[in-house]
Amino acid sequence: MGTYLNPGKKSYEFTVNSEIFVDKTEMLLYLNSVVNTNQRYVSVSRPRRFGKTIAADMLTAYYGKGADRELFDKLNISSHDDWYKYLGGFDVIRLAMTDFIKANVEVSSSIDKIQKRVFRDLEKQYPDVDYYDPDDLISSMEDVYNEYGRQFVLVIDEWDAVFRERRQDDDGHKLYLDFLRDWLKDKDYVALAYMTGILPIKKYGKHSALNMFDEYSMIAPMQLASYTGFTEDEVRNLCVKYGRSFEKMEEWYDGYDLSDVIPPDPNYEKQKELNMEIEAEHYSIYSPLSVVKAVSTGIIQDYWNKTENYEALAQFINMNMDGLKDAVALMMDGGRFQVDISTYQNDMTSFSCRDDVLALLINLGYLGYDMETREVFIPNKEILEEFKASTKDSVWADTFKAFESSLELLQATWDVDEAKVAELVEDAHNRASNKTYNDETALSYGIQLAYYAAQKYYTTVLGLDTGKGYADIAYLPAPRFSDKPALLIELKYGKSADVAMDQIRRQKYMDRFEHYRGNMLIIGLNYNKDFPNDDPKFKHHTCRIERM
Repeated sequence: MGTYLNPGKKSYEFTVNSEIFVDKTEMLLYLNSVVNTNQRYVSVSRPRRFGKTIAADMLTAYYGKGADRELFDKLNISSHDDWYKYLGGFDVIRLAMTDFIKANVEVSSSIDKIQKRVFRDLEKQYPDVDYYDPDDLISSMEDVYNEYGRQFVLVIDEWDAVFRERRQDDDGHKLYLDFLRDWLKDKDYVALAYMTGILPIKKYGKHSALNMFDEYSMIAPMQLASYTGFTEDEVRNLCVKYGRSFEKMEEWYDGYDLSDVIPPDPNYEKQKELNMEIEAEHYSIYSPLSVVKAVSTGIIQDYWNKTENYEALAQFINMNMDGLKDAVALMMDGGRFQVDISTYQNDMTSFSCRDDVLALLINLGYLGYDMETREVFIPNKEILEEFKASTKDSVWADTFKAFESSLELLQATWDVDEAKVAELVEDAHNRASNKTYNDETALSYGIQLAYYAAQKYYTTVLGLDTGKGYADIAYLPAPRFSDKPALLIELKYGKSADVAMDQIRRQKYMDRFEHYRGNMLIIGLNYNKDFPNDDPKFKHHTCRIERM
C-alpha cells in the first residue's frame, strides 16, 4: 500500500461506517461497463458538497489491488450478478490535485512533484522493473505494464484545481492539460481514468483540450444523473429513519432537476409499431452535505455558507455583464429564463457575456438548469439565502428598486390601469439611457427594460408576424402561468396611443392570437418626442389598454 498507488480502503471505510450513509455503490456497475473501452475516460463535474471525494474513495477501495470483498459484500452493488468483476483488478493511482496545485507554485513544479511522488510508490511496488527514465512517469508506467501486464485505474480528484488556484495562468493551464493528455490518452495501461472537479473540461474556442473524456456535469449528467447527489427517494428514507420533515428538506435542499440518457433500444422497431417510446429518467437531486447536516442535527438552515463564504457568489454576480443584476433580481423573485451555455469556456475568467457567468453558476451549484427549456433558476431556499447574502451591498439597491417597479408595472397592466402604466413606463424610461429616445426601435428597448419582470411569467416575442403587420412586442404566457393574459403591445414614437390601438384593430393583430381570445390585453404606448425639456410633457408617455 502506497500514498498514491493503491492507498486502500480506509477513507471509504470511514464513510461506510458513518451514522448517516447513503449507498451509491451501484455507480460502479456503470463504470465497470466502460472499463477497457473507448469510453473509459470519465470526467465528473459537480459543485462542492456533492460527494465527489467520497465517490473517488469508493473507486479507490473497489478497483485497487488488495480490495476488501467484505466491505462491498454488504452494500447495494453486491445484489447484482458479476458485481465483483473488477474488484481489486487494477493498480489504482489516487491523486487529489489540490495537494499539488498551489497559487504560489509554478505549474511546472507541481507536475514534477506529481511525477516524482507517484514514481516513488511505483518503484516500491515494482522494484524489479528496469525503468528507462525515472523522471518520466509515463514511460515508467509503460515499463510496468510491459513487464507485468498490470493496468491502472487513475482517480484524479479536484482535477480542475489549476483553474481555480491559478486563474490567470494561461500558460500553466495549457502545460497542465498537455500533461494530462500525454499521460492518459490512448495509453494501453489505462483501464479507467476517472476525474472529478467543479468545472467541466476546459475549452479553447469550441473544442475540449481533453477530448477523449466523456463529461458528466450538472448540465448533462447522463448515466450518472442519479449519483450526482441524493435522490428524492434517498432523502425520504433518511427522513423516515431519523424522524425529520421531508417537506422542509424539499423546500430547502431540492431543486436540481437532472435527467439521464435515453438508452439505445435494440427493440426500436417493435416499440415503434406499438407506439411506445423510451424516455430519459428524471431525478430531483438534493445537496448531500446539507441533507446530512440537517438530518444529523435536526436543524434546517443554510449549510452552504459553512464551506464557502458568500463572496464566492458575489464576485461573479457583481460583474453585471449584459444586465446580469437584473437577471439575478428576476430569479430571486422566483423567475427563470433561457440561457445559451454554448459559449462558456469552462473556466472562471473567460466571460464574454452574461450567459457565460450563468453557466459557471450552474456548475458551481448556485443555479439549477432545465435541459428541456434551457432555463436557469435558483433551485431552493438554501441557495436563495446565499443570493440574499451576496446582494446586501448598497450597489444592489437600484437594481431591486427597478425590479419592484417592473413588477408594479406588470400588475398595473393586468389591472388595466392606463394612467399607472404610463407613469411607470415613463419613470423606467427616465432611468434608461438617452439612446432609448432616438427612434421607435430604441423605444422598444426601453419598454422591454420597463417590463423586465414579465420574463418571470412570459416568453417575449419581438416583431411577431401577424399576417398583416408586425406586433412590436408580444408577451406570451409560459405554460405554467397559462392563467396570465397574453400581452400585445404596439408602440408609437411621436404619435398617440390611440393611433397604436387603431393599428392593432385595423390590421387585426388579434387574429394571430386567436387561442388567447378572452384572456388577452392589447396595449398602445406612445412617447411624445416634440416637447422641449422644460415642458411638463417632455419624455411623456400615454397608454391605452383593452381586454380582448
